[in-house]
Amino acid sequence: MSHKQARRIAKFIEPLRVEPGSRVDLAEDFDPRYKARLKKREGAELLRTGVGLLAEYQAKLAAQDTYGVLLCLQAIDAGGKDGTIRHVMSGVNPQGVHVSSFKVPSAEELDHDYLWRYAWRLPARGDIAIFNRSHYEEVLVVRVHPENLDRQRLPAEAQGRDVWARRYREINDWERYLCDNGFRVVKIFLNLSEEEQRTRFLKRLDRPEKNWKFSAADLRERERWDDYQHAFGEMLSATSTPWAPWYVVPADRKWFARICAAAVLVHTLMEIDPQYPVVGKKARKELRAAKRLLEQQAPEGAERDPYAAGRRG
Repeated sequence: MSHKQARRIAKFIEPLRVEPGSRVDLAEDFDPRYKARLKKREGAELLRTGVGLLAEYQAKLAAQDTYGVLLCLQAIDAGGKDGTIRHVMSGVNPQGVHVSSFKVPSAEELDHDYLWRYAWRLPARGDIAIFNRSHYEEVLVVRVHPENLDRQRLPAEAQGRDVWARRYREINDWERYLCDNGFRVVKIFLNLSEEEQRTRFLKRLDRPEKNWKFSAADLRERERWDDYQHAFGEMLSATSTPWAPWYVVPADRKWFARICAAAVLVHTLMEIDPQYPVVGKKARKELRAAKRLLEQQAPEGAERDPYAAGRRG
């Protein structure tokens, strides 16, 4: 990637970044309908470019086998997480990308610390892991519904009013530990407006093939809109760090949200700058010997090296 491209991507995503240490009020600070003066017809080409860059960088990430990337996607119901994953990751090698969704914790998971089940799904070196909802559920859903905290059976000294401040600190420390060990944490919050959520819910009800995506629980959670907005703001304020900043992506326009998500992920890979391994002198000698042997095996009338001949042609 050219330096000019890199600077352009960094400038594009800068308005989405939550400055570490800042206080976030979603309603005041981030517009769900922001689109950076782009038009939808321009968006398709930009997304194709982003998907192509992701494929290129993912191949290098896997070949280098030194760094891993964790992408955390958070959003309120109907925020567009599934569609974002499907479109943004459409060009990458599926062997190197692993998606995990986290539902209600099982009895086994509740018998461990709250980060245990997320640690099991972290990426290996060379891989990209995507958390469709993530460990941040532990300071969002659990905060809005404190009865879930009771189910975790915390000891008395771990409870109290400071439990959320403590969890923010623990999550920040955990993410710093991952980054220090070569695993970059990319955090995207898809910022959906209340009216757009209403529209998307109605679409799920109006189209029979979408009915399965709707449940009565969605409406119950929608009634807690203000509680969730407060929890989101607190989360973004407390856990956007220099080593793992949050990006608030406007989600009312799906096409623009996907461009932004691709740009944030490309920017992270660009900073890692993975490279294909350099072959040493001994290995190059072995490769030349293998090439000569394969060329000698060419059938009569066939090119000794069809690939090289095709390139010359």
